[in-house]
Amino acid sequence: MATQPLVSRVAQAVRPTTIITAPLLTKRLGTRIVLASETFQYAGSFKFRAAYSVVSQVSQGLLITASSGNFGQALAYACTLLGKSCIVAMPTTSAQVKIDAVREYGGQVDLVDVTRKSREQRLRELATEHPDAYVASPYDDPLVIAGNSTLGQEILRFASTVDFVVVPVGGGGLASGVVSAVQVSGRAVQVIGAEPLMANDAARSLRAGHIVRNEAEPQTIADGARTLSLGKHNWEILKDGLESIVEVPEEKIAEAVRLVFALANLKSEPTGALSVGAVLTRPELFRDGVVCCIISGGNVDPAVYRNILAG
Repeated sequence: MATQPLVSRVAQAVRPTTIITAPLLTKRLGTRIVLASETFQYAGSFKFRAAYSVVSQVSQGLLITASSGNFGQALAYACTLLGKSCIVAMPTTSAQVKIDAVREYGGQVDLVDVTRKSREQRLRELATEHPDAYVASPYDDPLVIAGNSTLGQEILRFASTVDFVVVPVGGGGLASGVVSAVQVSGRAVQVIGAEPLMANDAARSLRAGHIVRNEAEPQTIADGARTLSLGKHNWEILKDGLESIVEVPEEKIAEAVRLVFALANLKSEPTGALSVGAVLTRPELFRDGVVCCIISGGNVDPAVYRNILAG
């Protein structure tokens, strides 16, 4: 794990998370709900914490990554702030708003047809083409985990009575950071993962006791969770640090997006709403405590968002 001075620098660079008490969501879901929203974070998601942590620490001037969008945007913005550059391999199925944002933040986009070639394979090709570049994983990197731990620290500081923290799970970078923060604090807080049922490799991994991979990128509406597997660094933290993972059906993800908008006046991308979707899916897990749902980002294509809200 990175040193405390790094975590402090990241904490100073990011916007504090927005803590929202949600009485209407609490009434609807039957348990006390607090939202920790990263939709107002730089680049629109928690990924800026990880990206700034990486870019500020590595010596290379060029960074390359593969991302469905949020980490790519965050990396591009962090590189612009710190005088570096990046190339982002993105699936052609990524939300157009995210592709455009990477470019607008100053990043170079390399589009990949993931039905023919995985983004991981394209990333390996880019690494060969640019041997002096730093290959930045959106999740499987101690620097990423350290950056994301700042969100867990803020939640524990601002939501002092929380019993559960529900965190979206894709590659496991955010969940690893939150678990790490809880473990360091010594607080008796249960961290629950929220993962699309369609992309449930992390849940299957917990059941199997080892990393289980998806054969191809699952086309869940929660595009930030379209990962092939948990990262190795993340697995070492999550295999014992997560209380459980709730597998959220697609219809519950969409319902959560609508409820967050209607009852908390907050725009969430589908991946960000996974945490609320977990409460909708398994309400019995959370009835006896205060639940902090992490809304991990708000970067969603306007047409997709409009269709989800229309039901």
